[in-house]
Amino acid sequence: MKNTSSTRTVGLDLGDRKHSVCVLDSKGEVLKEEAITNTRPSLTALSKRHPGALMVMEVGMQSPWISRFLSDLGHRVLVANPRKVRAIYQNDRKSDRKDAEMLARIARTDEKLLHPVEHGTEDMQLDLLQIKLRDNLVRQRVDIISSVRFTLKSLGIRLNSPNTACFARYARKALRAENPTVLALIEPSLVVLDSLTLQIREFEKSIETTASEKYPETEYLTQIAGVGTLTSLTFVLTIGDPTRFRRRRDVAAYLGLVPKRDQSGDTDKQLRISKAGDSYMRRLLVNAAQYILGPFGPDCALKRQGLKLAERGGGRAKKKAVIAIARKLAVLMLALWYDEELYEPERGIA
Repeated sequence: MKNTSSTRTVGLDLGDRKHSVCVLDSKGEVLKEEAITNTRPSLTALSKRHPGALMVMEVGMQSPWISRFLSDLGHRVLVANPRKVRAIYQNDRKSDRKDAEMLARIARTDEKLLHPVEHGTEDMQLDLLQIKLRDNLVRQRVDIISSVRFTLKSLGIRLNSPNTACFARYARKALRAENPTVLALIEPSLVVLDSLTLQIREFEKSIETTASEKYPETEYLTQIAGVGTLTSLTFVLTIGDPTRFRRRRDVAAYLGLVPKRDQSGDTDKQLRISKAGDSYMRRLLVNAAQYILGPFGPDCALKRQGLKLAERGGGRAKKKAVIAIARKLAVLMLALWYDEELYEPERGIA
């Protein structure tokens, strides 16, 4: 779709401190190139200089709030998917200024080439932030536990592998009688683990409250064995609107769970998944698929399909089965959310 909504198109290459700006007039000629600071007053001044202009930028750390801010100022904003805008990365003379101009020119030519991304509301971003912060704390806890276990192994002390939330208490109990000196050395790390575990539990309580009070649709998704509140809420916040996809199966491509394709003539290579979209959401879906296919997953259509795929043999058969079930799981979750219906485990999955 060619840009016809404004006489001017403004390309912004966003940075942490400054943004490169390229303004094209109605004929596609460069009207102005400049750099502005990453502040609301600077963006407001830019808006006043080019009222009603189409604003174009790439997805990045700054793009959520800047796109919302410019929209509130009355602009139509396009947020380009950088994985799709290959013309920018293949430029032999790449620079922030050139990137800003390229974004503006692509938007003038055909907006679909940008594969625009829709950011959620600020409220949804804050709700998703607590999920991401919890994940950061969980990763820190795992790193500290690994460090402590490695240190103990170097001293000839081996601990069993309890639940990560119980590791500090278990380590103290195991070392207090026979290795009090070692316990004193690792106690500071165990204190940090206690604090991390407490903070993680607080986040989990908050996530449960957020899901039940603000996003009741998550209850449709948690009907599926292996999909808990964390996964369902992350899915709802990541997708935003269940009607955004023309076909429901497109959600799998949006989350990077479909294979890349390199087809030419009679050659159609078998490639790995694209890994586009939110990596954390994709990881949660893969974890849920592993549970479904594991020994504790209840019998259901998803599990039978996955086990059938895994039985085909080959070194990567099991991994392919997990990805396939994660892909089907994403489509199923979108369908349950959109239709607001009860989950039937025995129903075949398309």
